[in-house]
Amino acid sequence: MLREHVAEFGTAEDGRIFSTGTGGTYSSSAHSYVWQEARKLALTPAQVASSLAARPYDLRHAVVSLWLNAGVPAPEVAKRAGHSVDVLRSRPRTWCINRSSRDPVFAG
Repeated sequence: MLREHVAEFGTAEDGRIFSTGTGGTYSSSAHSYVWQEARKLALTPAQVASSLAARPYDLRHAVVSLWLNAGVPAPEVAKRAGHSVDVLRSRPRTWCINRSSRDPVFAG
């Protein structure tokens, strides 16, 4: 889908994928508005009322948890997420419950 978008619309001069009609950047409030509208389209009313994916950044935490729960080794998850293993180890409950008992990296 991203490749199709770039093929159809190109990129801004500085390489950004999304830009305003004049080539400028979108404001934080515009990003927030679009994200909240997308949540309303994608989630149930109960989910919209919750904190589920309240911010795009929340998806980063979700995918880290998904990878860890799927059994991807912590060093690989750290590499994919741009973290150090120490960051994953310092907040194991943030990433997923009981992971520390299944992965020797977290036992340390």
